[in-house]
Amino acid sequence: MRARAQLLSNIHEFCDCTRGFYTSLQVQPPLITSSDCEGAGEVFTVAPRGDSNTLPSSKKVEQHYFKDPKYLTVSSQLHLEAFSAELGDVWTLSPTFRAEQSDTPRHLSEFYMYEAELRGVENLHAVMITVQNGLKMLVTKLRNSPQGKELREYYENRQRQPEEEEIDLYDRWNRLIVGRWEIISYTEAMTELAKAYQADRGIFEHAPTWKKGLQLEHEKWIVAVLGQGRPIFVTDYPRALKPFYMLPSNSQGEHDGGETVACFDLLFPFGYCEIAGGSLREHRLENLIKNMRQQGMLKKKDAGSSAPDLVHNASSPLSNYPFLEPGEDLGNLKWYADLRRYGSSPHGGFGMGFDRLVAYLTGVSNVRDVVPFPRTWGRADC
Repeated sequence: MRARAQLLSNIHEFCDCTRGFYTSLQVQPPLITSSDCEGAGEVFTVAPRGDSNTLPSSKKVEQHYFKDPKYLTVSSQLHLEAFSAELGDVWTLSPTFRAEQSDTPRHLSEFYMYEAELRGVENLHAVMITVQNGLKMLVTKLRNSPQGKELREYYENRQRQPEEEEIDLYDRWNRLIVGRWEIISYTEAMTELAKAYQADRGIFEHAPTWKKGLQLEHEKWIVAVLGQGRPIFVTDYPRALKPFYMLPSNSQGEHDGGETVACFDLLFPFGYCEIAGGSLREHRLENLIKNMRQQGMLKKKDAGSSAPDLVHNASSPLSNYPFLEPGEDLGNLKWYADLRRYGSSPHGGFGMGFDRLVAYLTGVSNVRDVVPFPRTWGRADC
């Protein structure tokens, strides 16, 4: 907890000089949301205790406390984009919730995520540099702090070393601080994975396939071999594997008919793998709505709706909502589309799993052991 507190302080210090232009503003986005952001559906639904029969008679017609289903946030990104549109660079460190049925040392149902949105960025490299510089600063500050000294002294006691693998904190920290981090595209990584699999079929349980994404075993291999045991950025994933809000890659490259998007995952050594992920955001309304349509996110209007279903025509004042087709409705994401409808600019951002970062830096193999009251699949005892 002392190391965690030191890292929190370091994040504040780093964000005071993010990108070297002006202070990045800390904001407080909501925890109850109207969408799942990532589109994965692994969300906790918010509902009052009891059912509609416990509500006053005047409220019984409302089947939900907020009139329609709401969820605990899986990411603050969409709201950060709204803050950023007015305030510039913004960030938050807040609770995040995932209803994944993942019983692993890497997953929690409730965890903290450090997220930032940067206004005006037009290339992915700028976002990755912000992440790299921030992490190097955090680690350097921790190493030179009393908390860092306490951690080193803790592991100098041989009895505190785990049986399966000796913890060398200097090595862990130096892998982040010293030198530059490798950058490789998803397609290049898949090519190298395929070569390794062809040479030795027993190297992976799951055959690497471009359209199916990276398995944990693939990520570990990428870090160990392509990243030489150091952090490595994997960029430009297939659009089909990523959320609707990501901007297409500059290359517009295609592989087996699949477009790629301007995004990255940052993979760490020692099996922690994905620590952070980010992307450029689609800031053009027409393209955003097209993405939502392709991913089945647009709602169908009620048959009894009195609103006209008109196709967008820039010259027609009777148009309903730009770029929607007849019968389509943006539902609970209309406010998000409005950020583009009424003026937008290029922007991008990232999210970083804070608890997983704490685990890596403190030499703890199970992320549950760096959280005082871990919430995991099937367990929230107090």
